[in-house]
Amino acid sequence: MFAKESGLLQGTLELLVLKTLSWGPMHGYGIASWIESATGDVLRVEEGSLYPALHRMEKVGYIEAEWQVTEKSRRARVYQLTRQGKQRLKEIEKSWAAMSEGVRKVLGWV
Repeated sequence: MFAKESGLLQGTLELLVLKTLSWGPMHGYGIASWIESATGDVLRVEEGSLYPALHRMEKVGYIEAEWQVTEKSRRARVYQLTRQGKQRLKEIEKSWAAMSEGVRKVLGWV
């Protein structure tokens, strides 16, 4: 994942994926597309970052996946949040809000 003009803090991808899945189940390409669209094309998630992150989040129990046939008749793994993933999202959002507020203060935007 990268911002088109700058790097992002670690952990951001987990937040973005969990938040995206809070809107409902999606396959990997859908997750990447939604993030890019929702950020006005400022952020793009590369496959080389997304799929390892999805596998890691599945392994720790934040998401679960199952094979489904897409609207284009292709098989794809569809991911959805688990109860543990919803809790993790709340934790990350709270942490990100506090960090963002601190950065805003340093930059003099508050």
